[in-house]
Amino acid sequence: MSISEKPELSPLTARAVAAAVSVATAHGVSVNDPHVLADAYSVRIHLRPAPIVARISTITSLLRSPIESWLLREISVAEFLRSKGANVVPPSDILPPGPHYYDGLFMTFWRYFQPVSDALPESAIVGRMLAELHAVLRDYPGDLPLLAPPFNDIPRGLERIESAGDILPKSDLMLLQETYNRLLPQLSNSVDLLQPLHGDAHAFNLIPTADGLLWNDFEDTCIGPVAWDLINLDDAGRAAYPDAPDSATLEPYIKMRQLHGIVWVYALLPEFPNWLEYAKIMLDDLRERSQRLY
Repeated sequence: MSISEKPELSPLTARAVAAAVSVATAHGVSVNDPHVLADAYSVRIHLRPAPIVARISTITSLLRSPIESWLLREISVAEFLRSKGANVVPPSDILPPGPHYYDGLFMTFWRYFQPVSDALPESAIVGRMLAELHAVLRDYPGDLPLLAPPFNDIPRGLERIESAGDILPKSDLMLLQETYNRLLPQLSNSVDLLQPLHGDAHAFNLIPTADGLLWNDFEDTCIGPVAWDLINLDDAGRAAYPDAPDSATLEPYIKMRQLHGIVWVYALLPEFPNWLEYAKIMLDDLRERSQRLY
């Protein structure tokens, strides 16, 4: 199916599809029915009939520059995990996984696995699988940045919000900056053991396939305490993780994750407004908690 037959695609998504098809074709891969699997801060496309998924960085690169360094880390970690027999979606073995650059967009290529269910895995399964993933990741030999998602995205996001001028009032911008300044020492000077992390571990990043549940999306991979990877799990998921940090240890990481979500959405609001209502709720909660503190 050609791009012209998909009028529902936004111009940026259509451009991403065309770029991925062009790169794949240049490497001898026949693509006649590209299918968009996900279209949010990046675009994922099944390059049918080939068993390849292209992941194109569209919006994320606005805060993560150079984005190719994030993509290189993702490929390196996924290749290492696959070599150790971990349950992960591996980079493509049909064409070079990348990163590739075409028409102003960076992209990587991954092996396609047909999902066998729409149901999310049970929380306890996610917790156990995360513990198994962490055990393998401890031996990863490459260099990773400390807690890259919040430590990169929040400062850059605040700069982008401030430069826009009309996204948030100065009082809210100051609240976000002060919250970051207060949480930063607690996470950057943590006495907890550091190790390689998934970076964005949650049930939605586990794909149910005929080969079992496979971890996916390692763009946020970084080094840090395991607490950062546990904040997206509920009580049942954390209970299934052996020797999980207690609630007091998790608290500053949960707060930093909430701040990360607020800043991420507002910083990318001009390009991607869909999550605004959710971000407003989180910002209102942060504002109320701040007022109670003072």
